[in-house]
Amino acid sequence: MVPQAALLWVPPRWRWSQQALAQRLRTLPAELFRRRLSRLLPVFHARWQARQRPLPAVIAWARSHSTHLLMSDGSTLDALIRKVGLLRALPTHPLAGRITGLLELASRLPWRVWYEPDPQAHDPRGWPQMLAVLQAGTLLLLDLGDTNFTVFAQLTQAQVTVITRANSNLSDPLDTVLQRSDRVHDLRVWSGQGADRQRVRLLEVCYQGVGYRYLTNALDPPRLPVEYAVALYRQRWRLEDAYAIVKRLLGLAYCWGGAQNAVELQRWATWLRYAVLVDLTDAVAETLEQPLATVSLEMVYRSLYFFTQAYHRGEATDVVLYLAANAKRLGILKRPRKPARQQQPIGAHGP
Repeated sequence: MVPQAALLWVPPRWRWSQQALAQRLRTLPAELFRRRLSRLLPVFHARWQARQRPLPAVIAWARSHSTHLLMSDGSTLDALIRKVGLLRALPTHPLAGRITGLLELASRLPWRVWYEPDPQAHDPRGWPQMLAVLQAGTLLLLDLGDTNFTVFAQLTQAQVTVITRANSNLSDPLDTVLQRSDRVHDLRVWSGQGADRQRVRLLEVCYQGVGYRYLTNALDPPRLPVEYAVALYRQRWRLEDAYAIVKRLLGLAYCWGGAQNAVELQRWATWLRYAVLVDLTDAVAETLEQPLATVSLEMVYRSLYFFTQAYHRGEATDVVLYLAANAKRLGILKRPRKPARQQQPIGAHGP
């Protein structure tokens, strides 16, 4: 695309070659992109705070009761290309490593991103660096695989509230029954071993005939009611959606080169591009006076091509105004889902 097509305001660069691009990927310092991402993330977060657009009720409640609303999970990168250096002698394509993201739930912007060269590494290996950046008053959503009662105790000591799923075979000793109905069990139980033994809160909810179990270190129901704990954890799909955007749409699933510098450069450049895309999409949502969740990041990204063409024809100069004015035609606004059948709210009378 670089030698053949105009990209936004940049004209085609006919003198570029595939070899020249590969050489730059091996030699251009990846640290430059990491530093740029670190400097711009606070700017993007400040912009998000300054914008006015509707928020889902559960997120608005959580933001009013916590200093930060974060979610975390890891994802394995795809295989490397065996064309350079020591990789040529390997019998198979090695995986490029593993990334762990700490994202802000409301804005979907990265808070921190870490890289582990070992693709077989488990997410708990990165807990020391994550604990170092979590602030008191944070509400953190974790995947089931991150359940670790040593970490639970550390989070409680750091005044970080955590919500995660509970294993189906969890059968810890009961301490207190806070609520028990046909569809909701709100219990305090003892979990962990030895020095890690502690009281945690086990939430068991029956929803449309299916049972769900959650763990939290928020022991008092007024501090974190059952309905909000369940609704917040259901928002964790936003992190999976972010990984899908980063890997599938922005190309991090395919490594441009096999050199370590090329992998790191691509990783930081892709997350930087993701942050810019989220910031742009949020600006479009504000212009349309719509929640961010109703605007498609993917279609905003794909619609940049049409803005580029309009820009070079002299028909548009402001990308936000152009995308907002053509939101329906370009598919930027998501189609409303069909209304679901009437359901009881989660609470004392069940979901």
